[in-house]
Amino acid sequence: MTDNPDGKAQDRKTGLLDQMRHANESSGRNRAARMNRHPQPPVRQVTRFDELPEYQRVMTQKIGAQMAGIGNPFYRSHDKAAGATTVMSGREFTNFASYDYLATNTDPLVNQRAKEAIDRFGISASASRLVAGERPVHVELEHALAKVYGVDAAVCFVSGYLTNVAAISCLMGPQDLVIHDEFIHNSALAGIKQSGATRRLFKHNDVENLESVLKSLSSDFRRILVIVEGVYSMDGDIADLPALVELRSRYGFWLMVDEAHALGVLGQAGRGSFEHYGIDPHDVDIWMGTLSKTTSSCGGYIAGSQALADVLKAEAGGFVYSVGLAPVLAAAALTGLEILTKEPERTARLRRNGALFLKLAKEAGLDTGLATGYSVVPVIVGDSVRAVQLSNDLLEEGVNALPIIHPAVPEGMARLRFFITCNHTDEQISHAVTVTAKRLKDLQDRNFGLGSIDFEQVMKLLPMNQMAGKP
Repeated sequence: MTDNPDGKAQDRKTGLLDQMRHANESSGRNRAARMNRHPQPPVRQVTRFDELPEYQRVMTQKIGAQMAGIGNPFYRSHDKAAGATTVMSGREFTNFASYDYLATNTDPLVNQRAKEAIDRFGISASASRLVAGERPVHVELEHALAKVYGVDAAVCFVSGYLTNVAAISCLMGPQDLVIHDEFIHNSALAGIKQSGATRRLFKHNDVENLESVLKSLSSDFRRILVIVEGVYSMDGDIADLPALVELRSRYGFWLMVDEAHALGVLGQAGRGSFEHYGIDPHDVDIWMGTLSKTTSSCGGYIAGSQALADVLKAEAGGFVYSVGLAPVLAAAALTGLEILTKEPERTARLRRNGALFLKLAKEAGLDTGLATGYSVVPVIVGDSVRAVQLSNDLLEEGVNALPIIHPAVPEGMARLRFFITCNHTDEQISHAVTVTAKRLKDLQDRNFGLGSIDFEQVMKLLPMNQMAGKP
């Protein structure tokens, strides 16, 4: 029998396939064995966004409001620059929802300097200041801020929220401790969380409680930072800065004061908390503030020692890796500070208007909580639904004031927040207080509030429940 070359080739091919099959089976067994030794986590199905509890919470509020016939008071669109008055859908309103405390937002000088900055620099800095985004107006603004606070230096960021997040997370770490007033801004809480530092709080404006917290601490922390606000944005009261400075001298912590609602408001010349109390500004380690309120721009700043500024400019991610503040915004803020310095009578008018609003509100029987009559006066109305409806009712009366509801404040403490400006007239303030008291009484007499909503029916209408039982 002669050999068949094609048969031999076929035998070789079959043998090669058998070897490959054996190798694959062996490899598969080995892989299975490895996986048995190190079990793989089960594949997770991606959750739809409309199945998230956060979305369900949003929809609960939305559907509940619709069932009660309550319009959404948020995201009201303004037709023009908003100050003591505004225009929405062609109608003029007295406006108590603006941070424009000293009326710099529509000041002709601010507008002129902003336009000049656009003509010279364009709109954007177009890069991080560290690499190519530095402009002379940035340095001028930081020098002006340092001068207002009477300290060595300042650093500007593109966002007030980012300022707290970037500064706190830069200076503090997992070996450190941050103690804060329970009513502190959310941005500070975000900064603490990002830093990884241990967090403790003390009762609002209670320095004795703060000292109790300090006494109970071990000495294991590398650094301790205490954070308060100059004027508290939800309640309108002010920090007890002298007591805090005295405590700092005994316990050796860093003290940070958030001046977002205090610059232009407190002090004879509007320079803030230290001027209000006659305190050496160097007794506070970190002055923080925003450029979107008294200076009617956008952004934030940290002021303090030159060393503090140097550290933040070199290490704070929100500065190093973020585009520089738009030159037009820096120019507007710089001009706002110039007006603050040259026209202290604006602060005086603001202080008078705040005191008048608080006085009339108390006389009308409104609950103004802890307010001391400066830039912010809350009117506490109870539950969130009532606060939202009251805001809508006031709009019918020509008054724009926005509600603050749960979870921004605890349920049962919902409120309308009235921001006062130096340009509000006595008549505008008196009218706002009168119609607020009248409309709130109407709602209370009707027992209008959370009880007006059938939440059992709301739950049935939620998207997740509507999908239940469907394939």
